[in-house]
Amino acid sequence: MRYSSVAAAAALTLLTVSTALHGQRPDDQIDPRSMALLAQGKAAQAAGNLDGATDALETALVVDPRNRAAFIVLGDVAQARGLPGKAIRLYREALLLEPNDRVALQGQGEALVAKGAVIQAKANLGKIKTLCGKAACPEAVTLAAVIAKGPPIVTAAAQTKVPEKPATAKE
Repeated sequence: MRYSSVAAAAALTLLTVSTALHGQRPDDQIDPRSMALLAQGKAAQAAGNLDGATDALETALVVDPRNRAAFIVLGDVAQARGLPGKAIRLYREALLLEPNDRVALQGQGEALVAKGAVIQAKANLGKIKTLCGKAACPEAVTLAAVIAKGPPIVTAAAQTKVPEKPATAKE
């Protein structure tokens, strides 16, 4: 009697887990609609239409959130817009799907340099060099050049915009 309830619970757990695993697709099978939207987003980015690219890429991620390439291209679009913080987050999403993605590591490293986080960017460069082994890969060369260049110099005048005082009726 004591064992029947434990056996029933174990059987139910086994049934639930096996059903959930059977219904999932492998990670390498991305929805074709998402891939088509990714291609549209890349075309819009190449044409300079960043709003259209963002819309297509975000839709691609809604269709299939495992589309790592869409996260990477969306990170590139965020970089082109001058939003390195958003780009870092998008590249991190791609790295959660595949931690050894050299392109995502490079993009995140470039965004980190743009934010001034050179030490973290050097950590990304180290990971890329580890993944490449003895062969020189273009991602490592590009990121090393960005790190050597350093973060962009921002002056205080460019950071603060003083609002003009509106004219009043008494003046």
